This record gives sequence, structure tokens and C-alpha cells, in this order.
Amino acid sequence: MKLLHSLHLRLASISTFSFETEVQEVIQKYSSYLVWKELGGFNEKSVVPLGLYAGQLALNWAWTPVFFGAHKMGWGLVTLLLTTGTATATAASWYSINRTAAYLMVPYLAWLTMASALNYRIWKDNPSKKKPE
Repeated sequence: MKLLHSLHLRLASISTFSFETEVQEVIQKYSSYLVWKELGGFNEKSVVPLGLYAGQLALNWAWTPVFFGAHKMGWGLVTLLLTTGTATATAASWYSINRTAAYLMVPYLAWLTMASALNYRIWKDNPSKKKPE
């Protein structure tokens, strides 16, 4: 757990990490706006593409308290994999609506892939210590 705590402090102190995350959030918001605008706002046509977007956002937001707050590294990985799958489905659903919006999701998908690999490695390097019965 010490490694996990030191990693959290290290990542929190790196300004480029924060900057990169902020840039990704702005790009995602702009992408969702492009889809929303193309579909004419919130209506029946926008339920699936914007619903997938909302789902991946919720999963993304859930990762931090699961991984850092509860120290559940395995469940953090599950959350990231679900986020990656939902973000991929989001981009795929956006492709036929607005290709620019779909392509703007590619850096985020790359980031999720890297984060998943890092989460996996941390999980494997920090096995949980169970009390003997």
C-alpha cells in the first residue's frame, strides 16, 4: 500500500498529468457538443450516443475513489476496462454522426489503455495480504 500511496502523491504532484487530464476533458466535452449539435439536442436520436458518453464519464469518475480511496486495485482495473469499453462504444456510435467527434476520442482511448496497463501492473505488484485463519 505504501507504493500505491507514493504513486498517488507523485501523480498528484505532476502538473503535466493534471494538464493532460484537463485537455482530455475539454476535448471530450467539445466532442459531445458536436454530437449533441448534429443530432439537434437531447432527443430520441441522441439517447444512445450521449447515454454511452454519460456512462463512460460516470465510470471514469468512479475509478479514483475505487483505486485511491478504497485501495481496491483489482476493482479499479475492472472499472478502467469497463470505462475503456464504454468509451470505445461511444466513439463507435459517434462515428456515423460526426467523424471529428469520434476521432477526438482516440487520445482518450490511448490514455485509458495506458492507465489500464499501469493499474494492472500495480495490482500485480501489490498482492493483498489476507489474514490467516
